[in-house]
Order: sequence, then C-alpha cells, then structure tokens
Amino acid sequence: MSLTNTSELKIVTPAEAVSVVKSNDRVFFQGAAMTPNLLIDTLCARYTELENVEIVQIHTHGDAKYTRAPYCEAFRLQSCFVGDNVRKGVDERRGDYIPVFLSEIHWLFRRNILPLDVAFIQVSPPDKHGYCSLGVSVDITLPAIQTAKTVVALINPRVPRTHGDGIIHIKNIDFGVEIDTPIHATALGEPTHIEATIGKHVAGLVEDGATLQMGIGNIPNAVLSNLTNHKRLGIHTEMFSDGILPLIEQGVITGEEKEIKTGKIVTCFAMGTQKLYDFIDDNPIVHFKEAGYTNDTAIIRQNPKVTAINSAIEIDLTGQVCADSIGAFQYSGVGGQMDFIRGASLSENGKPIIAMPSVTTKGISKITPFLKQGASVTTTRAHVHYVVTEYGVVNLFGKSLEQRAKALISIAHPDHRDVLCQAAMRRFKV
Repeated sequence: MSLTNTSELKIVTPAEAVSVVKSNDRVFFQGAAMTPNLLIDTLCARYTELENVEIVQIHTHGDAKYTRAPYCEAFRLQSCFVGDNVRKGVDERRGDYIPVFLSEIHWLFRRNILPLDVAFIQVSPPDKHGYCSLGVSVDITLPAIQTAKTVVALINPRVPRTHGDGIIHIKNIDFGVEIDTPIHATALGEPTHIEATIGKHVAGLVEDGATLQMGIGNIPNAVLSNLTNHKRLGIHTEMFSDGILPLIEQGVITGEEKEIKTGKIVTCFAMGTQKLYDFIDDNPIVHFKEAGYTNDTAIIRQNPKVTAINSAIEIDLTGQVCADSIGAFQYSGVGGQMDFIRGASLSENGKPIIAMPSVTTKGISKITPFLKQGASVTTTRAHVHYVVTEYGVVNLFGKSLEQRAKALISIAHPDHRDVLCQAAMRRFKV
C-alpha cells in the first residue's frame, strides 16, 4: 500500500528522482539525522553522466561518496560545516569549506548568493491536510526548500512529525520517493573522569531559571547530568540530544522563565537515539525553527540568564578561541558558537562558557601561548567570558592581557604551566 494517497505528489523511483540534476547545477543536501542517503547515493551513481555539480550542505551522516574518487570528478562539495564524513575530502581539496555563521547561511540562499537548483530532503508522509514534516533537521533546510527550483523528497514514516516551522506542503515537493528506514541515530557516550569533572564545574555556573544552549557530546551530557537539583531551566539552542530527557522527566526543564516561547524547547535540529525521536514526535513542547531564528543574537538575548556551553580545540593566553580548525586543517566549522556566545553575553545575567579538557588525548596543552599557524579565530578574545577545564573556572571578562594569561595558566594542566608561564613572561615582560 502506498504511503500517500494523493495525486498531488508525484511518486517516482530514486533514479527518476535524481535525474532532475543536470551538469553545472547546485544541489542542497539536508543533514544530520535527516540526511537523504538513498538520493545521495543514487545521484553519485550518475557521476559518469555529470560534470561540475556543486553540493551545498552543513553536516551530513552516512557515506559521502561525492568527496572521493571517482565521484569527485563530477561533484564538488562547498560545505558550510565540515563533519567527519567529508573532513578528509576537504583536507585533500576534493571539496571546500565556506566560513559562515549558522545564523547567516539562510542569506546565502535568500539573497541569491548561492542560488539552489535542486534540494534533496527527507520528510514524513503528508497528514490529512497534505503537510509533511522536515523532522529533526529544520536548520538551513527550510530556507533551502523555499528557494530551490526543484525539491526532491524521501517520504519516510520513520521521520518524527515535529512542531514549529518545519513543514512543507506536498504541492511544494516536485518528486517523492517512498522509503521505510530508520533515520540516523547517535547513542550517548559515557563521560570520562575529566569530562565529568568539567561537567560539575560548568553546572556550578548554571543558575535556576537559566536558558541553556548546549551541543552534543560527553561534556554537555556531563553538565546536564549535574543539573538535577536545579529549577525552572529552559532550552533555546541550535541542537540538543538525549541528555535533556531526564531533566524534563524530573521537572527541572520547564521553560517557565523564558521570554521567547515560554515553556517551549526551541531548537533547529536534534540528534540522538530513537528514544529522543519518540519524545520529539508530535510533541508540542518542542518547537523547531530555522537556524536564522534560533541563532539570531537579537532573539537569544531576550531570554534571561542565557547560559551558552561551547567548546574549543585550543585557546591562546589572551583568550582567542579556535574551535573549528587544527592549524590550517579544517576540522569542523564556525557553526553557531559565536551566535550563542554573543547572545549569552548580552542576555540579562547571561554566561557564555567555553568548556574543554586542559590537554588533548595526546597530552598536548589546549591552552597555548599562540594559536597554531593557520588556525582560525572562531570566537575573539573580546567575546570570551568563562573558560572551564577540569582544573577550574576563570572569567576573562574585564581582564587585561596579562591578567588573562595568569587566569588561563591557573586552569591549564600542571605539566604545562611552567612553559606557559615562561611564554607569558616573554610576551608581557613580567
């Protein structure tokens, strides 16, 4: 039996669906848990027929064949975020990275800077009114489908129906392909002792009634696990994962003190386990918006006590944060760190936080005299306030260069403090 019973939606095979892509087209891929891998793989199979097809995306999951030979002869990735499946391809110049705030990617489409020919997405089956859900990845997908000339969608009953703005009517889908497969899931990791310690330090900065922004990973989950005695917390974030579920069940997260969408969990995408997707499905508490809204500093700052928890690859002695490259090697992307660091700092009693282990897994200090050659400055030293490692918490706001160096050295790994002190003495002549 067909998943849809309306003549308004043209159901085709995957091969027929991707045949709309022509040489020199620019094609958008929806990302995260909603990555339409069947369409992507079927398109890649056409590599001998096509040339100069540009791919635009943020982070996707699954096999990114288009960044490898021989497929990269026909396809060229221009990614606004570099995930692990395309990292090698970008590093070896089979693709490239566009530095851009997550809050501003929608302007690339809406201002015709990167006009889209085709958008590949994944949606739920239409409801009785003909509306499909973009599921758990609204982020930049909404502006993409609103501006693309042709929209091709996988129609999948496993896609959670989400509340908010992530809906599309079947009349705006040019071709549909029916599938029935689970969307991408990511299990929670177990925090290390160091990550658990950082989580306790960060949790100590969170006030009752705060509005939280956090990402995915062991440190955010370690923070959340230490918030069980807090009250009236809210969520306004670019993404969330399973870590918030126990706090919702325990009544810690209520959103009652938020100014923007009081009582709602506001996000632009989610990534986690099936338990998370079951919670999100048809749940009016969770409100999905595009990234141009969730990451808008003017909106973020209206909530009280915005506590933004982000991380870093390295931070120099003056407070400059590199969070998206290792030297000149593009590791990830600017994403929404600056959007929320700035939004939190402008929020009444807000707290922008950079939380990270003091050393890498190889024992290299993440607090350094200077950023590596070629490293990007994701968050400027003027924007940085709280920095947290397993050795404590410092607040750099209002501190001079010399004072910042002393503060950061105090939370560096003890094995590296002497070297950092010597570097500070040479630089600041103290």
